[in-house]
Amino acid sequence: MGLAGTTAVIIAGAAGAVVLAPVSLGVMGFTSAGIAAGSMAATMMSSAAVAGGGGVAAGSLVAVLQSAGAAGLSWAVTGAVASTGAAVAGLTRLISR
Repeated sequence: MGLAGTTAVIIAGAAGAVVLAPVSLGVMGFTSAGIAAGSMAATMMSSAAVAGGGGVAAGSLVAVLQSAGAAGLSWAVTGAVASTGAAVAGLTRLISR
């Protein structure tokens, strides 16, 4: 695979990351209806609440992930996810040579 193959891998990595990010949030339990009971998200929320003295702090990882799970990813976050996916795919392609 030459330049065209590498380009295809990078594009696939970017697209795959954008598609899988919301799916991953749902699987973890960050849903549009709130945090799913008994999920990894519920465990994270419980830990954050205990550490925060009974509440989850605004801007914390749990709060940000729940916001993304409920409202979806913003354009800026989508761009960052796509860039990360492209970079990981490109590096994987480079290392596997």
